[in-house]
Amino acid sequence: MRAVIARAGSSVIEVVTAADREPGPGQLRIRVAAATVNPVDLLVAGGGPVRFGLVGAREVFGLGWDVAGEVAGVGAGVVGFAVGDAVLGLRDRLDVRTGALAEFVVLDADAVAPRPAGLDPVAAATIPLNALTARQGLDLVGLSAGSTLVVTGAAGAVGAYAVELAAAAGVRVAAVAGEADEALLRDLGARWFVPRGADLADRIREEIPGGADAAFDTAMLGPDALDAVRGGGDFVAVNAGAAPPGLRGIRVQHVWVRANGPQLAELAELAATGELTLRVAETHPLSAAGRAFARAEAGGLRGRVVLVP
Repeated sequence: MRAVIARAGSSVIEVVTAADREPGPGQLRIRVAAATVNPVDLLVAGGGPVRFGLVGAREVFGLGWDVAGEVAGVGAGVVGFAVGDAVLGLRDRLDVRTGALAEFVVLDADAVAPRPAGLDPVAAATIPLNALTARQGLDLVGLSAGSTLVVTGAAGAVGAYAVELAAAAGVRVAAVAGEADEALLRDLGARWFVPRGADLADRIREEIPGGADAAFDTAMLGPDALDAVRGGGDFVAVNAGAAPPGLRGIRVQHVWVRANGPQLAELAELAATGELTLRVAETHPLSAAGRAFARAEAGGLRGRVVLVP
């Protein structure tokens, strides 16, 4: 099969012929219809996991975490899935030879969820990594209806999902992003919009006297976002290296996304009913993976770049 890889010591993205795999016990083989390019793929392609000690050194790294497609093989012991089922899933391991950016991918069945009828695979492929990160980050703070939450990087993929999921649960959200994104974020349910920039905490506290109950820092602003949280509140970072010290008794945590089929199924249903907004910036054929990665790395996109085999 064709697969997209990165080689150690090289920033060049390659499309290679790789060994296909059959599913083992508890696994599904998925024929890929669409897979997303995420910032973690750029990190892997640049050798980040080895530099940061997240994985051991190796020659080849498979790329791609998000997948939408159909079941092409069912391993022993798997129930609830059959060949031909429409699905989406998350590959959450860094140390693999091929990932979801391929013609086929093998995943543990508990990392996969049914894809609702009518949910386009290209759009569905933008759900797993980013929406699960948002959902699991919100679970860490456990806010109830009426609580207040700051979301930085609110127009990004994780941030926008966090805004929409939190607002749907009755949480009052202050969204931090560029001024051009205000209309989008208010449509997603943000109660307050705060343009990014200097004196951020002071401007948030003008809207939320005493500070917010929690912050979800997807833009990695660190202390600037922490200062907008009340004493004894909660702070969640998407990158452990960007987590500030827990001043004023603030509980600082970071979210490490994990595959979770039941949560993914819930998010897919929300997307199918229009309660979760999906954004595709561009699509490219698998053969043009290098161009797709360049577009993702250039930034400035609203939504994800998706590859289609």
